[in-house]
Parts: sequence; C-alpha cells; structure tokens
Amino acid sequence: MIDAALFASALGALTPILFAALAGALCQRAGVFNISLEGTMLVGAFAGVAGSWYGGSAWLGVLVAVVAGTGYSLILAVGHVSFGGDAIVLGVAINLLAVGLTSFLIRTVFGTRGTFSDPTLQGLPDLDLGGIPVLSGHSLLVYLSWLAVPGLAVLLYRHPWGLRLRGVGERPEAAASLGVSVTRYRYGVILAGGALCGLAGAQLALGNVTLFSENMTAGRGWIAVVAVMLGRALPWGVLAAAVLFGLAEAFGFRLQGVGLPQQATDAAPYVVTLVALFLSSARLRRRTSS
Repeated sequence: MIDAALFASALGALTPILFAALAGALCQRAGVFNISLEGTMLVGAFAGVAGSWYGGSAWLGVLVAVVAGTGYSLILAVGHVSFGGDAIVLGVAINLLAVGLTSFLIRTVFGTRGTFSDPTLQGLPDLDLGGIPVLSGHSLLVYLSWLAVPGLAVLLYRHPWGLRLRGVGERPEAAASLGVSVTRYRYGVILAGGALCGLAGAQLALGNVTLFSENMTAGRGWIAVVAVMLGRALPWGVLAAAVLFGLAEAFGFRLQGVGLPQQATDAAPYVVTLVALFLSSARLRRRTSS
C-alpha cells in the first residue's frame, strides 16, 4: 500500500497546492488574506490548456497560464487595494466568477461541455533525473515548486525587500512613514500570487493530466488557503502542510484500487483538511487560555 509510487504520486498532487499556498503566504505577509486562489488557479488551468492547444506547445500554455493568472488577480488588487473592498467578499466573488467564466469559455473556445481533451493537446514532459525513484517522472514545474520554497524564504527573511514587505503587512502605517509604498507592495504580491496560481493551474491541467474539465481545481485552492493557515504563512510550514495534503490525495487514489467507491476516496484530502483545522484550532485555544 505504501511504496515509492505512492510518494511519487503525492509529489505531483501537492505541486498545485504548494504553488497556490505560496501565493497565499506571500499575500498574507503583505497583510492581504487572499482566498481567491481557487478561482485564479482554475483560470490558469483553462488558459494553459487553451495556450497549449492553439500554440502547439505546453510551455506556451504555461506562459499563457501565468499571464492569465496575473491578469485575473488584478480584480483583487484593484478592488481591495485601490478601492478598499473587503478581501474576503472579493475572493468569494472571484472564485464564483472563475467557475462561470471557464464554463462559458469551454463552450465558446472548444465547442464542448464538461471536459476538453484532444490527442493533439501537448502536456508537460516528464524529466528522468537518471531514473531516481520518487524524484523522476515529474514535470519541470514540480521541481520549480521545490526551489520556490527556499527562494521565498530567503527573499522574505534575508533580503531588504522581504523586511519591507513584512513591515507592510504588520505595521503598514509605520512602513508608509518610512517611505515604503504600501499600495505598490500589495499590488506586487497579489500579482505575483496570481502568477504562482497560474503555474498551479498549468501543472494541474498540463502536468498531472492533459485536459481541462469544468471546476477541475475541485477545492485545491481552498486546501491551499488552509495550508497557509496551518503553515502560519511561513514557506517551510506551507510546504509541510502541502505535503500532508498531497499524501492524502495520493492515498485516496490508492484506495480506489482496493474497491472503495470514488466518492469516498475523493473525500480523503478534505477529511485531512478538516482534521488539521480542528487540531490547529484546538492548539490555538490552548495557547490562548494559557
């Protein structure tokens, strides 16, 4: 039941969650609670498939996904930073809009309903890495997500930009008094988060599978929000939470092979999410009471 194939599957499953969770952590550090990860990832997945199909290249699809995710995140940036809208309300609206928008576009662009798949659609190639168990057989985006964790950690805690960013999130008035543009930093992290969600969508639609299905993110963006909370918006903490959820999803797929119904096995990541939230809230209550 537990073998190298399970962990290899978990690496592919955790990558979209990790990219999106890093986006959420980056926004959190700037004082923006971003729950629009689900919708932005879904738009990125659709754009990646459309770019790959029309351009004949999976890497062109990745580029289109990044651009689409960045552009779509402008809704949150303009609405929250420029006009002072509530980030939670905007995030919910962005997620709902993404579901309707991609459902409309799959009919308009591809002329189909539900799922688009084509033999000519280019998916991301897997790298061999000399046949190393677990580590081989993944797309370049999987390895890029691993590098993003220490990269973001260094940027946040070993670079002046990260110090100013954390100042914007923790003490925006003090940061502004020192000449730091709160608006510019928050715009920057929201757009960077959109790009990361675009990568998450591209990996989901072109790396894990090679197709687009309506609402194919299936709650992964919400799981990424939980990963940000469990990891306290720290890059290494977010990675640990993403690994947990990736293992739960991979284990759910494995349970289908022993005869459990798909509906039950698909619920595995969300059961783990609920348990993790319960344990986290219990720990927080203990600390508050003490």
